Amino acid sequence: MPTTSTPTTSTLLTVLRAAGRADVPVLLWGSPGTGKSALIGTLGRLDGVHTATVIGSLREPSDLAGLPVVQEDGSVVLAPPRWARDLAEAGGGYLFLDELSTAPPAVQAAMLRVAMEKVVGDLVLPPATRIVAAANPADLAAGGWELEPPTANRFLHLTHQPDLDTFADGLAIGFDRATEHRDDTRLRPGTDGDQARATAQVLGFLRARPHRFDACPTDPGQGGGAWPSPRTWHHLQRLLAFLPHEAEEARRAATVGLVGEAAGLEFLTWVRHSDLPDPSLVLDGVIALDPALRDDQRFAVLSGVTSVAVARGTAQAWAAAWEVVRLVPVDVAAVAARHLFAARPPDAPVPEAILDFEPVLSRAGLLAS
Repeated sequence: MPTTSTPTTSTLLTVLRAAGRADVPVLLWGSPGTGKSALIGTLGRLDGVHTATVIGSLREPSDLAGLPVVQEDGSVVLAPPRWARDLAEAGGGYLFLDELSTAPPAVQAAMLRVAMEKVVGDLVLPPATRIVAAANPADLAAGGWELEPPTANRFLHLTHQPDLDTFADGLAIGFDRATEHRDDTRLRPGTDGDQARATAQVLGFLRARPHRFDACPTDPGQGGGAWPSPRTWHHLQRLLAFLPHEAEEARRAATVGLVGEAAGLEFLTWVRHSDLPDPSLVLDGVIALDPALRDDQRFAVLSGVTSVAVARGTAQAWAAAWEVVRLVPVDVAAVAARHLFAARPPDAPVPEAILDFEPVLSRAGLLAS
């Protein structure tokens, strides 16, 4: 089931690239004949990487699970197909799994294993392999069907529907050039600080809106698209680290495409109104923790500060994080304190601030009785 909004080509390219870096598999929805495969081929050429296309309706399960081959010693290996070997030899690139929703069940199951585990037979694809699948809405595909909720929940759902202007440009100057003309991707590097900020936003929102944490739709017709679960919130946390804060349309498409429209728009509104500080700057003492913040905002900032300190892995960062944690009431800071203590560097002395959290740490089994 596609998302309700259709991003522009520029936004689509930005989100596809960010998803590739964040290792989040994408499911590209669109009517037949809208150029989904051409878009991914163009994206691969723009990025200078190899692109492999596997069309589900034309494949056998062995084309994805590997062909059994008996060795001289009697053992059996699952030999990967040529497309997988080419992708491995190229060091990764885009793997486009087309016609996911119309492939026979056995082929679809094999495609999903490739998409989720990056394994083809006995071959493990390179980490730099970027997974994009494509599907037509069930009512527009011969022999198609809605995805089961567990399958749908593994993907970022995006809609591709080129407008007339894009089509006209493609006819006039070539579709590759027309796509490149609309490419203004600007991604963040996804540093520890970027990851920490995304962590703060996701955890802060879920602390304030716990009912949005896991909500599989009860309506069977809604389960084949995006909906919130621990998996999709984790995907979103990784993906947001690569999207600039000012890229509002890209952040909206990514968020709604992972956790659904209701939870996604509520999350984006919460982030916009919270205006959280950069956790790295708080940890380094460049920005002071504002005492006027709400409890959910303070929880979010502490989550980010803890994430940065753990990523740095130094005794200095660990001690600095405790100085921030101790500024917040124990009931709000308890989770951050528990995570921080569990990640204590071997050479880090125990700070006095831990005494305030002794009951919490003892209950978590982190302090000897």
